[in-house]
Amino acid sequence: MDHDVAARLRTKTQRSRSSRVLVGTAALALTGLALTGCTANEAFFFDLPEPASVEAPIIQNLWNGSWIAAWAVGIVTWGLMIWAAIAYRRRHANEVPEQTKYNLPLEALYTIVPLIMILGLFWFTARDQSEILTLDNDQQQTVGVVGFRWSWAFNYVDQDTYDVGVPYGEGSPGEPPTLYLPVDEKIRFELNSPDVIHSFWVPSFLFKMDVVPGKTNAFELTPDKIGTYAGKCAELCGVDHARMLFQVKVVERDEFDAKMSELRAKGQTGKLDSDRINSDGQRPEERRL
Repeated sequence: MDHDVAARLRTKTQRSRSSRVLVGTAALALTGLALTGCTANEAFFFDLPEPASVEAPIIQNLWNGSWIAAWAVGIVTWGLMIWAAIAYRRRHANEVPEQTKYNLPLEALYTIVPLIMILGLFWFTARDQSEILTLDNDQQQTVGVVGFRWSWAFNYVDQDTYDVGVPYGEGSPGEPPTLYLPVDEKIRFELNSPDVIHSFWVPSFLFKMDVVPGKTNAFELTPDKIGTYAGKCAELCGVDHARMLFQVKVVERDEFDAKMSELRAKGQTGKLDSDRINSDGQRPEERRL
């Protein structure tokens, strides 16, 4: 009888110690997180930019939902690992744990649950991707984007004007272009390249798409916040890839029209075709069709 009482007391003590360890570990983790000074967005969702287009929240919800699911799985998995390490640690040098060939419920659990999770992530991703990439052809503006080594050209198709950056090269510091977009108007982007694969990326739009030689890729979005946003190439494309930058200015319609008039006054009319842009640093006037 005394032996049974001692065993129960020992088990109770071990459980209490395990609980204290788990609570202490959680408290330490939360304290470390607080001391970093990170916001919840930075700590748990890796600081996703503030959305600047109507379509961006679709990606934001998919991203955040995926991380919530990942954190939930991680917390449960880490908790079970720590609990198993403490609860089933070796207490005596000659102690041998119970030997089990298999555990059917456990094997079914770690087969079915991951499968359900993967299928769920696939379904949400396919649904959102289909919505984002659908071309409704009801755009109010069309912009032809040409990515070339190592700069960008923007053709304002409806205004019959263009703007272009000067590539970086020997003796040239380069000149990144600025893409002007009217706020709250749906834009269709048509992407082309005359040389290698680039990738058109505006982080604040939460969207990027490859620019592939010999193929026109297209997407549509509606910028809904006035401001200046950074853009860059997201595909390693050569020696000056890191300098292949541009800016996006989302402005009121009057300012957009004024910019188009400015380009016409400079003689930048017509369009720059990807087949005619020279990657070796020709002057913008020499690239015009």
